[in-house]
Amino acid sequence: MALLTRIRGPRDLDRLTPAQLAELAEEIRTFLVEEVSKTGGHLGPNLGVVELTIALHRVFDSPRDRILFDTGHQSYVHKLLTGRQDFSRLRMKGGLSGYPSRAESEHDVIENSHASTVLGYADGLAKANQLQGHHDRPVVAVIGDGALTGGMAWEALNNIADAKDRPLVIVVNDNERSYSPTIGGLANHLATLRTTQGYERFLSWGKEALQRTPVVGQQLFETLHGAKKGLKDFIAPQGMFEDLGLKYIGPIDGHDLTALESALTKARGFGGPVIVHCLTEKGRGYHAAENNDEDRFHAVGVIHPETGLPIKTSSSKDWTSVFAEEMVALGRERKDIVGITAAMLHPVGLAPFAKAFPERTFDVGIAEQHAVTSAAGLATNGLHPVFAVYATFLNRAFDQVLMDVALHRLGVTFVLDRAGVTGTDGASHNGMWDMSILQVVPGLRLAAPRDADQLRAQLREAVEVDDAPTVVRYSKGTVGPAVPAVGRIGGMDVLRAAPEGEGEVLIVSVGAMAPMCLEVADLLAAQGITSTVVDPRWVKPVDPALPGLAAEHRVVVTVEDNGRAGGVGSTIAQALRDAGVDLPLRDFGIPQEFLDHATREQILNEIGLTAPAIAEKVAKLVARTAAARV
Repeated sequence: MALLTRIRGPRDLDRLTPAQLAELAEEIRTFLVEEVSKTGGHLGPNLGVVELTIALHRVFDSPRDRILFDTGHQSYVHKLLTGRQDFSRLRMKGGLSGYPSRAESEHDVIENSHASTVLGYADGLAKANQLQGHHDRPVVAVIGDGALTGGMAWEALNNIADAKDRPLVIVVNDNERSYSPTIGGLANHLATLRTTQGYERFLSWGKEALQRTPVVGQQLFETLHGAKKGLKDFIAPQGMFEDLGLKYIGPIDGHDLTALESALTKARGFGGPVIVHCLTEKGRGYHAAENNDEDRFHAVGVIHPETGLPIKTSSSKDWTSVFAEEMVALGRERKDIVGITAAMLHPVGLAPFAKAFPERTFDVGIAEQHAVTSAAGLATNGLHPVFAVYATFLNRAFDQVLMDVALHRLGVTFVLDRAGVTGTDGASHNGMWDMSILQVVPGLRLAAPRDADQLRAQLREAVEVDDAPTVVRYSKGTVGPAVPAVGRIGGMDVLRAAPEGEGEVLIVSVGAMAPMCLEVADLLAAQGITSTVVDPRWVKPVDPALPGLAAEHRVVVTVEDNGRAGGVGSTIAQALRDAGVDLPLRDFGIPQEFLDHATREQILNEIGLTAPAIAEKVAKLVARTAAARV
């Protein structure tokens, strides 16, 4: 790493020769494979942008020139070139974030890790530069072809194209993929650009023909040149961008430093909005990624760097694979069930369903809003869509859930993967808002399964509902052992029953928090405090039997892997008030703050969402309640 260790900031790149730059690119790839294999992270996307990131920092003057990444998981090379080369604790507590972080560096302008937002940021930054008189400060937005499938990107393009005199460079990092291969009309258009030789090359051929046959060639060349607009669209149909008013440069080999620097230098000098179309290879230079057509090692855990194989394997199933199996089973039983994904077929577990039922699987690109309204259309015509999406990404489509599905009383099932604290991907990926924002949707029903058996059962219950939206949400990672019920009250499972008439504490366990709640009950029992533990299964609406059960106890405790504000605990408290049940209630959940990246266990410990911490607080609450009665 002789060259890489000498790079402490972008201007250190200016001293390197072309041969040294090529050597630096190889050092960076070696570094990424060696370091990310130890910690896990987004490997494939960063291997693909090595030369592109070097060229960006040689042509533009960061942080004076703002360089933005969409999404931020392709920013590892940017971190290395801006002086952050300690990857030993990448995505761990106290280490580097897996995304841009303004706390880490002045070179990180935005912390976006939800796709398709960068062009909106860039539009605003360019407008601010113009208003403040900074006409020589271009804004550079690096966006993947996958992120370009998002509606926000096109809303921004519509505004950017109207600003002829604002220096704004849009670098399209076209690797034909987001997680999986990019789909849709835009992907087809970019594919056409990739495979078409180009107008300038055609004109070059025309000039050669002119030299060979001067008279005939002259007539032919003048005729072709006169038809420049139509011919150009036919041979290199970049017209979609240019018709918007955006200058187009490309396509450029995204691994050719000379070509990249030349194109970016032209773009910088243009003085208005310009698109630089760069062709890159996800996972470039790492054989394991290049030979993996599923996701080109988009994100990895700890792996053997030589083989790309995971070092730790688990025989236990994870939540996503349980859902995947049950979806295939449901698909075989019901021809009306269709699957929808927003560019995440494999991560959300819909790939097996797509393999079995390709005609009933729809990947809409990174377009959650469209996914929901399209699902509403499918449901209107008698099908039952299942939209599988990360919990944090459903936030983007709240209005569509509310107005396009719930208002129309349509049977659409939303399956929320990675709900609750997810940890290492940081603040933007914790699925801690879904049960709060969905509580306000009239008619919506929300299930939080506690184990694999309940996930299967509640998914089946959800798709039976044809007159309202249903939601099934579950955690990230391995599913724990089955948690058996010892009884049933209303629609709630009783996981632990206090002796009749002796229950002091009613613990309402939400979803995967069940094992923790049972541990809390054990810790309270050791102090002579009796508890009943129930799993509501469906946390919205509140089970009608819950207020009556609560009235048989002295204290109510709720435990959820969701933000406390407006969450299940708040909703149960309201239900108790409405039923005239006046009891102390303590709700345990996630505080309403953005949580730094760390392991799930570390975060739960920091926010006090552990059995010992909860039991201690509940015991004090019981003692205060007893003292008040005396």
